[in-house]
Amino acid sequence: MSIRLLIVDDQELVRIGFRLFLETQDDFVVVGEAGDGQEAVERARALRPDVVLMDIRMPRMDGVEAIGRLREQDLQPPPRVLVLTTFDLDEYVFGALRAGAAGFLLKDAPRAQLVEAIRVVHAGEALLSPTVTRRLIEDYAARGEPVQAPPGLLDELTPREREVLVLVARGLSNAEIAGRLIVSEATVKSHVGSILMKLGLRDRVQAVVLAYESGIVVAGG
Repeated sequence: MSIRLLIVDDQELVRIGFRLFLETQDDFVVVGEAGDGQEAVERARALRPDVVLMDIRMPRMDGVEAIGRLREQDLQPPPRVLVLTTFDLDEYVFGALRAGAAGFLLKDAPRAQLVEAIRVVHAGEALLSPTVTRRLIEDYAARGEPVQAPPGLLDELTPREREVLVLVARGLSNAEIAGRLIVSEATVKSHVGSILMKLGLRDRVQAVVLAYESGIVVAGG
């Protein structure tokens, strides 16, 4: 089944370039384009894309606000949002992740990385590179927004689940974790789901933060 894409960028030439490249992939179908956040929300409601490629700086409504509006619409299934931007600035990375983005990629990333990123977020994973992960932790620490687990809660994790949590915190995808542990991706996905449920976390982003704050993983280690 093809992955339905909505391209959102205020520059028409950028949208055309992405469309021409993405449509060379057999499993991608570009169902529409939008030139700003407001139009993106409207088009997503009408076209029901699987993945939205979202720019950040746009007129009328920026990408961060648009991501939040998409979540408020409660579309089923909800579109996954991959942020594409030229701005490698913390406020955009963290604003997009907090709003509900599944991934963050710079526009000058290699084409193969873009293709892989789309497939990763469509599969239900969060695209958090080690670099973004470290900055995420530093940002949470600086802003005083800890995600602490109640005392003893981490003890509910099995040794394998703790091992998976460490790898998630280091920015590995389910596929990469599966390769490292020599298990199937389905097994890894099951472990991640169990970790989130036991710790009462919303997603992998919170799991990463908790792993660092609890000392399971040390920044720079």
